[in-house]
Amino acid sequence: MKNGGEPRVLKRLLDPIIRCLSPEGARTLMEMRADPVAQARIDELAEKCNEGRLSPEERSEYETYVHVGNLIAILQAKARVRFKQQPAS
Repeated sequence: MKNGGEPRVLKRLLDPIIRCLSPEGARTLMEMRADPVAQARIDELAEKCNEGRLSPEERSEYETYVHVGNLIAILQAKARVRFKQQPAS
C-alpha cells in the first residue's frame, strides 16, 4: 500500500480484536507457536526457498505461512503491549 496505508488498516482491524482479550487470552496468544508438524513444514519450505528449489505450489504455501506468521506476530506484539498495560491478576 502507498503512503503507509497498511499499518493504518492493520491497526483499524486488529486493535478491536486485541481489546477483546482478557489477560489470560493475551498470555495464551503471546505463547502461541506453530505445532511441530507445521513448524517442520515451514522449515522444509524455508530451506527449499533459500536454495531456490520451491515449486510454484510450494512458493504459494510458503508465502501463506509467512503472511500468517507475520499477522500472528503483530497480534502477539499488540497483546504484549495490552498485557503490560493491565494490572496483574
